[in-house]
Amino acid sequence: MPQPKTKPGRRSRDGAGPSSRPRAVKAGEVLTLAEAAAFLRVTEQDVLSLVGAQGLPGRKVGDDWRFLKAAVAGWLGAAAAADKGQFWQTHFGALKDDPYLEGMLQEIYRRRGRPETDES
Repeated sequence: MPQPKTKPGRRSRDGAGPSSRPRAVKAGEVLTLAEAAAFLRVTEQDVLSLVGAQGLPGRKVGDDWRFLKAAVAGWLGAAAAADKGQFWQTHFGALKDDPYLEGMLQEIYRRRGRPETDES
């Protein structure tokens, strides 16, 4: 029995909407290893290292690697956002045991021309 046609954007009777179908990928959106390396401006070996070490999204197809350009760009943006959030986690308290900290603080306050503590 033939399937009834539905208008674009409408759900069929089985509840499957347009989002349930895989999106067609343009040929330019799928990158080879060399293209992914050029896109990221790193070597091919660096790309393979990023796949294993930092979760760069890619798939091995036979002996070759393929990458979705949008996924690589998303990964790159997510990594930058994650780095911002981790700054304070990795740097907070980093100077706690620094033997030069006290001297640096005294010099900073001296140059500002005000006392280190507010005694008002």
